[in-house]
Amino acid sequence: MAAEGSGDELVERPERSAPRADEADAPDDEADAPDDEAPVPPSTGKFGPPGRPLGRNAFVTGFVFGLGVLLAYTAYIAVKNAAGMLLLIFIALFLAVGLNPAVVRLRKWGVPHGLAVAAVALGIILLLCGGLFALVPPVVNESSEVIDNLPGYVDQLNNNPTIRDLNERYDIIQRASSAVNAQNITSALGGVLGGASLVFGTVFRVLTVLVLTIYFMAAFDRMKEGAYQLVPASRRQRVRLITDEILTKVGAYMVGALAVALLAGTSTYIFLIITGVAYPFALAVVVAVCDLIPQIGATLGAVIVSIVGFASSLTAGIACVVFFIIYQQVENYLIYPKVMRRSVEVSDVAAIVAALLGAALFGVIGTLVAIPAVAAIQLILREVVVPRQQER
Repeated sequence: MAAEGSGDELVERPERSAPRADEADAPDDEADAPDDEAPVPPSTGKFGPPGRPLGRNAFVTGFVFGLGVLLAYTAYIAVKNAAGMLLLIFIALFLAVGLNPAVVRLRKWGVPHGLAVAAVALGIILLLCGGLFALVPPVVNESSEVIDNLPGYVDQLNNNPTIRDLNERYDIIQRASSAVNAQNITSALGGVLGGASLVFGTVFRVLTVLVLTIYFMAAFDRMKEGAYQLVPASRRQRVRLITDEILTKVGAYMVGALAVALLAGTSTYIFLIITGVAYPFALAVVVAVCDLIPQIGATLGAVIVSIVGFASSLTAGIACVVFFIIYQQVENYLIYPKVMRRSVEVSDVAAIVAALLGAALFGVIGTLVAIPAVAAIQLILREVVVPRQQER
């Protein structure tokens, strides 16, 4: 023991003993280890613990930045080249989201998941077959009638004094007849191979969307759970609730749109049966399909049916115009707002603006997804953005 101090006061201080041999040779891990080499807790995975993160030096930063730019450009080229297929995948996914409530309803009734998906898919196939059965025969028959009656139409034009005078001056009919021949029509359509490619390409796209929709419906729950696993665990429950609500609104919109379109097609079919217009079932299918397009679809279907009505008789054409004017007022101000307000809770102004922007950006597909997209944005703003702004 060593003593120090002055006078009568002595303070004893313990002497520091020399380190033992085994302690002198042992490295002091806690004192000598740098901060970036702190021990990493072992991982529970089967591939062992992860290594230390890379240091932040100029070379690594530049390399990572350049790699990010290269990957971004590669992703842009890939998306650009695969835009057509990505659009088909998006359509199939949108249809799967819209049809999932039907699968859920069948499962609640005790139907197994596989049989529920098969039943919904069978319903889609039957609808497609019914639409083709309704549309293809009238188109073929009308085309044959136009080709057979074409000489009569030419004679009627020749008997018209004004047309005959213009024909004598400029030889219009002869030039039109020489232009409208099989060779020129084939060239305009891109040749036989071009026409076949168009037909088979359309069939391939329809089948691709149908098959993908069935697969997405079958794996819908697994896809959702896999996507939720990518969200941090602290926010997973909230993201799950908001996403489920968005998917519910999309499904409700699809059901509402189908109900409105079915009502429009049924009303048109009954009206055309009463007025005696040709091909009532085919025209009703056209009206129902066009009515799925928000804002402009009902008008487009009305114009097509009215043209066919005027081709039948003047009275039938006027009756078609009057019927669609009245029906569209009822649908726009009574049926459609009530259905959509109950399903997606979107205001009329937001629906119109969204449909116009969707049509300008993505065409018909943008018009179809515009209202569900607005409903999803409103939900995110109300549940995420506005509460954060209120806390500031």
